Amino acid sequence: MTLKARTAEASLRMSSPDTAEAISLSPEDTFPSVLATSRMTELMELAAMRLMKQSLRDGQSSAGIAMNVTHAANSTVSGTVRAVATYAGVAGRLHRFDINVFDESGLIGSAKHTRVVVVERRLLAVARRGAGNTGMLLTV
Repeated sequence: MTLKARTAEASLRMSSPDTAEAISLSPEDTFPSVLATSRMTELMELAAMRLMKQSLRDGQSSAGIAMNVTHAANSTVSGTVRAVATYAGVAGRLHRFDINVFDESGLIGSAKHTRVVVVERRLLAVARRGAGNTGMLLTV
């Protein structure tokens, strides 16, 4: 599998619903109004997925299996946050990416990310089987 483009990116226009506050599970959960690490990680994965997508066949997708994230600086809830994924190579089935996230002030996060190619129908079948397994349910 070869990747024609060496980088891909994804952007997020920040507004109040994109904060950690928006995902509070109960009124006792309190978070500052800054970009949540979970949202930054989601943006990183999206950039890597976009880069890998161009080399997939019909019926294939990619799934993230590992991510080592550093959230180096806070970002406010206004402006644009941009993740840039760079293809770092393949080892067997493992496709590796270096990802950097920026806002208007500069670098706010980075990650090493690993993805694998999956057959979509198989992935969905496994997910459906797991959905009926009460041992896999998480109670918060």
